[in-house]
Amino acid sequence: MNKKLEISLPILIVIVISVTLTTILMNNKKPVVDPNLSPSTSQPNDNEEKKVNKIYININEQKLKVNLEDNSTVSALVKMLPLELSMDDLNNNEKYAYLDESLPTNTYSPKHIEAGDVMLFGDNCLVIFYESFDTVYDYSKIGHIDNMPKLDSKNISVSFMVE
Repeated sequence: MNKKLEISLPILIVIVISVTLTTILMNNKKPVVDPNLSPSTSQPNDNEEKKVNKIYININEQKLKVNLEDNSTVSALVKMLPLELSMDDLNNNEKYAYLDESLPTNTYSPKHIEAGDVMLFGDNCLVIFYESFDTVYDYSKIGHIDNMPKLDSKNISVSFMVE
């Protein structure tokens, strides 16, 4: 009978320790939250994208607001920000720079470009128009800068950022 007790005591100790550890671990476990249930005043979590409807650009030390379109081109561009580009002049009416990445396109033929329009030509050429004119080319509209300043034909450095 003593031999039986000697074998049972270590088994009993292992069982007690196992139960104790399991209880401790279960009590320290974080509660499981059902992602389908959200409070009425829900806030975006880290996985949700915040919709951006405006960005800012600096041209010649002047901060300008760009009112953005709601499309996949804009969403992809915003993910690239902040962005510093050296923009070349073309035809004394636009500044352009090629991006390192291609963006999704939503092309259309605007027929007329307004000063302040920000467009994508092709899938990687970002264009800021500083003069109004008629066009036959297709673009993806990114947004518009109200009160676009007059620019000269020099190449410029432009910073794009979200605030």
